[in-house]
Amino acid sequence: MTREQKAQEIQVLTEELSSAKNLYLTDISGLDAVQTFALRRACFKANIKLSVVKNTLLAKAMEASEKDFGDLQDVLKGNTSLMFSEVGNAPAKLIKDFRKKSEKPVLKGAFIEEAIYIGDDQISVLESIKSKEELIGDVIALLQSPAKNVISALQSGGSNLSGILKTLSER
Repeated sequence: MTREQKAQEIQVLTEELSSAKNLYLTDISGLDAVQTFALRRACFKANIKLSVVKNTLLAKAMEASEKDFGDLQDVLKGNTSLMFSEVGNAPAKLIKDFRKKSEKPVLKGAFIEEAIYIGDDQISVLESIKSKEELIGDVIALLQSPAKNVISALQSGGSNLSGILKTLSER
């Protein structure tokens, strides 16, 4: 790679890092061609962008980005692949599901909406993170619950009240 190509690659990576809300750093070394193809296909179906990068170029792009990637630069050893996703837990679910057939990919670290996770032991935590849409749905359900209880109580109270009045009028 020439200096110009490296500078261009760093610029492209910097733009991707700046626009990404969710980023996973993984190690997919050791996968054969069939497994790599299966992983790429699964990523495509899950709307996850998978790309393999050079560690030095990624480190320079992280430095050039306005985001603070903290300790993620420390995990840039060996083979590194990036997974970009709009949904925070989608890559974690994909990795966990893919590991049923293979021991890779291994999670090196993740950057999820300004939070940093380091190490493969964080995969369960990342998988349980709820997406923005799921959180909004939970909040709406919580807000609707008291209103439903009041309406239910009024409806049942109305039938009980009319039953009591009917009984009293018959006496």
